[in-house]
Amino acid sequence: MKEIQYKKTKLKEEFVIRHLVTVHYLEYSKDFKFTGEQHDFWEFLYVDKGEINVIAGDTTHRLRQGEVIFHQPNEFHNVFSNGVIAPNIAIVSFECHSKAMQFFKNKVFHVTKDEKNLLSSIIKESTKAFSTPLNDPMTAGLLRKEESFFGAEQMLLLYLQQFLLSLYRNNMISNVQKASLSVLKERMDNDIVEDVIEFLNENIGNPLTFPEVLKYSKTSSTSLKILFKEKTGMGVMQYFNFLKIERAKMLIREDNYNFTQIAGVLGYDSIHYFSKQFKQMTQMTPSEYASSVKIVL
Repeated sequence: MKEIQYKKTKLKEEFVIRHLVTVHYLEYSKDFKFTGEQHDFWEFLYVDKGEINVIAGDTTHRLRQGEVIFHQPNEFHNVFSNGVIAPNIAIVSFECHSKAMQFFKNKVFHVTKDEKNLLSSIIKESTKAFSTPLNDPMTAGLLRKEESFFGAEQMLLLYLQQFLLSLYRNNMISNVQKASLSVLKERMDNDIVEDVIEFLNENIGNPLTFPEVLKYSKTSSTSLKILFKEKTGMGVMQYFNFLKIERAKMLIREDNYNFTQIAGVLGYDSIHYFSKQFKQMTQMTPSEYASSVKIVL
């Protein structure tokens, strides 16, 4: 029997955490103020209840329930209540030099239900592993329990890693999806506008109304107006008139019809209305335009 040569695969860790610094669960008063600090390790603050103001570098954030903010190493940060709501917050600080941690720089996230459960598990496992009180904001380190629960520190580490992985995955995927949806929407918007412009060109000699164009586009009035303004800089009917005048200019240059005939071809009720609209858009009468073309030629 041939002996199988097994190959061992060393598992890759995206977030390597070897040192935990502090774990807090704090119930602040509505008037709480902190003096601020900075340190050479990562820290995140999660708002479990209420809301709180957080200074991160030069930026002040208003964090609401369910949101978490990360402070990168050596970033000055401060926290203070808003004078109205008494918040409950969880703070975890740890040392991690993994490249993936850069994803959390200068970001605020809204945690999912599963991520909230992971945070709860981190807090619970810390009480099983350490005797240090969670509600002391001046805690600078953790004291192991003499009789801690078996595997409590490892469970805490696993929950912390899983929390970071979940945040990274959910928000990275979300960003990619948003970008894909943005590209898809852009294409769909362009298709709608191009389709409507083709419809306008096909009906260049007809007295189209906006409701007729709207019915053809199969979109809402507001959406169509916004799209056209965004893509062409004009309203739908304004663009239709623009197309008519552009066609009129071409017909004048070709010199196969007189002005009255051109007005009729383009669906105008009278030569006077045609001339008035032509001048509004070109700053010239049809005759002046015809003369200018001949001079150029």
